[in-house]
Amino acid sequence: MIEWRDRSVGRSFATAALLVVAAAAGGCGHETKVTRVDTGIVTDLSGRWNDTDSQMVAEAMVREALGNPWLGNFTKGKNRQPVVIVGTVLNKSHEHINVQTFISDLERELTNSQKVTFVAGKGEREEVREERREQAVHAREDTQKAPGKEIGADYMMRGSISTILDEQDGAKAVFYQIDLEMVDMENNVKAWFGQKKIKKVVEKKRTIF
Repeated sequence: MIEWRDRSVGRSFATAALLVVAAAAGGCGHETKVTRVDTGIVTDLSGRWNDTDSQMVAEAMVREALGNPWLGNFTKGKNRQPVVIVGTVLNKSHEHINVQTFISDLERELTNSQKVTFVAGKGEREEVREERREQAVHAREDTQKAPGKEIGADYMMRGSISTILDEQDGAKAVFYQIDLEMVDMENNVKAWFGQKKIKKVVEKKRTIF
């Protein structure tokens, strides 16, 4: 009887040990690793629209827009830089794209170019106007900023992001088309129209165990 009980205890310990090892192995299989990388490094993991696409397209299209004759013609005719604002960029793609990030990239490139005068957008203007109203009540009179002195935009940059998806047998090709235009605020004339295309092929490799 004693020997039988000893063997049972031994088997129990062995079973417990196997469970611990299995749990440890399972835990290792779900280990999360986070690596910090330079923001300039391209990290295209899924093939979807990402920060690299946004930045590269904004840089290329603003450079193209400001290299177009409309800018020189306006500067010579008015003897000043044109005032530009960024309007709506529509997401017509099949993906969820944060267009505000792309708009911010466009605004940065326009502002830093020093070739145009860039003014705040619709939402930003309302915040500034509210601050002026607050100043009129609470700020010293000699520091208050009077209303009615905003600079109106001469041109609005607006556009859209569209996609075409082709997918079969675990592989897919995604075609992005970004259209931007510079519209004259006075007469709705399109002074410039630009287009940028990106094509990505995403293939999933099968792993055989």
